[in-house]
Amino acid sequence: MPEPIFSAAWISLRIAVFALSIGLVLFTIGSSIRTLILPRAANDWPTSFTFGVVRRVFALLLLRRRDYVSRDRIMAYYGPVSLLLLLPVWLTLILVAYAGLFWATGIDSLYDAFVLSGSSLLTLGFASDNTLLHMILAFTEATIGLILVALLIAYLPTIYAAFSAREAAVRLLDVRAGTPPSVTAMLIRAHRIGKLEELGSFWRDWEVLFSQIEETHSSLPMLVFFRSPVPEQSWVTAAGNVMDSAAFVRSTVDVPVEPNADLCIRAGYLALRRIAALFGVSHPAAPRYPEDPIRISRAEYDAVCQELAAAGVPLKPDREQTWHDFAGWRVNYDGVLVALCSITMAPEAPWSSDRAPAFDLPALMRKKARQ
Repeated sequence: MPEPIFSAAWISLRIAVFALSIGLVLFTIGSSIRTLILPRAANDWPTSFTFGVVRRVFALLLLRRRDYVSRDRIMAYYGPVSLLLLLPVWLTLILVAYAGLFWATGIDSLYDAFVLSGSSLLTLGFASDNTLLHMILAFTEATIGLILVALLIAYLPTIYAAFSAREAAVRLLDVRAGTPPSVTAMLIRAHRIGKLEELGSFWRDWEVLFSQIEETHSSLPMLVFFRSPVPEQSWVTAAGNVMDSAAFVRSTVDVPVEPNADLCIRAGYLALRRIAALFGVSHPAAPRYPEDPIRISRAEYDAVCQELAAAGVPLKPDREQTWHDFAGWRVNYDGVLVALCSITMAPEAPWSSDRAPAFDLPALMRKKARQ
């Protein structure tokens, strides 16, 4: 004989579906909170999945693009498109969850439950059920949908404000260090205008900026993938140039000691380390040169010293000691700098992206790397 429709097994199934659907609703709400509201780095599976899938689509679009300008033009859409797709992903999860709730509370047809859920979520009103419980479910689903849309809309000004502040500093660096930025351009220009000994305010400004980048790019990791308006510029290569220039001033250039340069370097490598950790990039807790190597050779260092000397920049006489001091600064950020250049597909720049491995963008917000 057929099993009665209200058998214990059938009721247990509906209870299980109801519980799972409630869990999916809470999971989706938690995902939106972690991504849009929580002011700290947090792993989130829907966000990781969305950015990872979109990354693979963009990787296919890049296959036949060989020149950097066309590749950059495509990748400029990666961050915005991935961010925009988060909303339909969340809405789909809510749609499925409430379809389960409607079915578990008396809507016998899965199709009817799905239609009722979609009508409630999108506030279309073409499907309804007059029972009190289903009306309550419909109202809560519509409310959640509207809240998700409002959250994303309110979120955009925040992310673009952080983006604009970052890019303003990158553009200003072009005045001092050129595009792509280089240590030689930075220090030679400062020497020619008589500001080589007056870079303290510049280091202070970038110390603050590094702190802001650490805060915004850790809590809003999609900012990492928002590319500069100028294809040849990148916040990652700009950060590398500032730290390399500060390291050169502290180790090699014969000027009075500037403590702000030390603080600038420290703020920079702490920011890059914490951002890189979101993508599974590990680094030594307390790196030391030469036990931990760097990706700049002694020959490259000497070549820059020769250029600076030819331009009249005063250098310390003991080249062996200055090289060791410079490497001691560089080792703090060498690995994470190059890794972020690869992750963001940064434009070629000396001592950073020019030695980064092939572009391999990981899924967003992996488990934090051990340090």
